[in-house]
Amino acid sequence: MDPVIAFVGGGNMARSLIGGLIARGHPAQALRVAEPVQALRDALQADFGVPVFADGPGAVADADLWVLAVKPQVLRAVCAQLAPQAQARRPLLVSIAAGVRSAAIDAWLGGGQRIVRAMPNTPAQLGAGATGLYAGPAVDPAARALAAQLLAAAGICVWVEDEAQIDAVTALSGSGPAYVFLLAEAMFAAGVAEGLPEASARALTVQTLLGAARMLAETGEDAAALRHRVTSPGGTTQAAIETFEAGGLRTLVAAAIHAARVRGEQLAAAAG
Repeated sequence: MDPVIAFVGGGNMARSLIGGLIARGHPAQALRVAEPVQALRDALQADFGVPVFADGPGAVADADLWVLAVKPQVLRAVCAQLAPQAQARRPLLVSIAAGVRSAAIDAWLGGGQRIVRAMPNTPAQLGAGATGLYAGPAVDPAARALAAQLLAAAGICVWVEDEAQIDAVTALSGSGPAYVFLLAEAMFAAGVAEGLPEASARALTVQTLLGAARMLAETGEDAAALRHRVTSPGGTTQAAIETFEAGGLRTLVAAAIHAARVRGEQLAAAAG
């Protein structure tokens, strides 16, 4: 029997997971969504046929898996509203609120809860996401499997065993799409500066990034091996790579990801 899953929050990530679950055969009538904005509720019901509610308590009433998909700054108030039902029902809770530790969520819900933290990224909207998962000590193997099944609807999942590593996941893959978009912006602009029409520069940039990512994913080879294969001695690629290396690209990337991780820790501390 398919579990009843309640989404508290009906934004983009919830939509991505709902769409993925339904595409994998999960019945729409076994899903629930709480969303205070009427227009979003109407769109969810029209697009997916799922039952929708204006508030959390109505959505979670008969659900055994709750997905906390609200913004971090409102999560405490949402948990306070849901605490009596959490104590009575003891659901599996999956939080996708960035920067909020499981201990804080547990305390806000009255304690003794089974909590999985998840850090997806925006390509989840296309079923191509990457999600880091951390299970609290009360989460048993069956519950871990259920959480992974939920997030697999949006892409790949990777478990971490230390909750602090979620901040590193956030820095690497959670924020990572923006790094690729920045690289794409720079490649596109450089192509135009070198004389290509804008449409051609964009098409070549997008397909180059897509093709390179597919090679990484599908060949099973590491990035260094693939890079060496296309870098002929004395050729054009070597000239570009040497320029990147001389400019400190590796150091800059490491510093950027470190800065993102530290900021994640700061936000978690501020959230409680």
